[in-house]
Amino acid sequence: MTGAPASAAGGSGATPVPRGGKLGAAAVNQAGLWNIANILTMARLLLVPGFVLLLLHNGGDDPVWRSFAWAAFAVAMITDLFDGHLARTYNLVTDFGKIADPIADKAIMGAALICLSVLGDLPWWITSVILFREIGITLMRFWVIRHAVIPASRGGKLKTLAQGTAAGMYVLALTGPLATLRFWVMMAAVALTVVTGLDYVRQAVVLRRRGLAAERAAALEAVVAAADGAAPVAAVVPSESPEVVAVVTPTGTAEGAGTEDVGPESVEDAARRAGTVPGVPQGAGEQVAGARGATDVER
Repeated sequence: MTGAPASAAGGSGATPVPRGGKLGAAAVNQAGLWNIANILTMARLLLVPGFVLLLLHNGGDDPVWRSFAWAAFAVAMITDLFDGHLARTYNLVTDFGKIADPIADKAIMGAALICLSVLGDLPWWITSVILFREIGITLMRFWVIRHAVIPASRGGKLKTLAQGTAAGMYVLALTGPLATLRFWVMMAAVALTVVTGLDYVRQAVVLRRRGLAAERAAALEAVVAAADGAAPVAAVVPSESPEVVAVVTPTGTAEGAGTEDVGPESVEDAARRAGTVPGVPQGAGEQVAGARGATDVER
């Protein structure tokens, strides 16, 4: 695939692809709702009721209809791989996709597990463990999404593959050694489900703590900036000596400058010694000192 359809580019929000160039992540500035990744996600959602009807047809005992159900389940799992890859590769990530993609994933897997348990092919405790983990991790992602995004790990991808393989084997009417094999594949999927779930919980807690710490630091910096003034400037106040002036810095000290090294002094002393400044009303030095003192008291 060397290009993206017009719908994938988001209409007028897309940047034209250079002739002979390869479409990369920066080729699209804005993705519209009707792009190929979102269309695959919506198709996967529409497959869920069809899959359920096929699996439960004639009481769920017809091998032919279960084969049709397996085909629908396989298509749904394949689209799960492609829509995420397309969204990341061609910059087609949208808010709708962020919400709909995990919902579609959980919907098809949850429908398969619940239907298999209803038919008596899969123990309910397996279905409960997997669904509890999937729903819990999805809610946890939304819990920390304003601080950071929990990235998909290799273990999580392996878990998804194991779940899809095991569920697909249960959807098919297998007998003999294959029926035994699918049980152990499902046990491996359950183990990966629990282990990766605990790892995601750990990541979520760490990311949330870091996010809250960053927010507190930003709030503290804002308070300090508001107290000191958004854009503090240095005030030049002359001293008693005509060759020395006192430069009042934003930190509240006055440093000597000139031919004499007088060292740092307080704002109050510099203001009182200044007396009058050309172009400034008499008594401004005392007003500066008083204002600084009031600020210090308020702090």
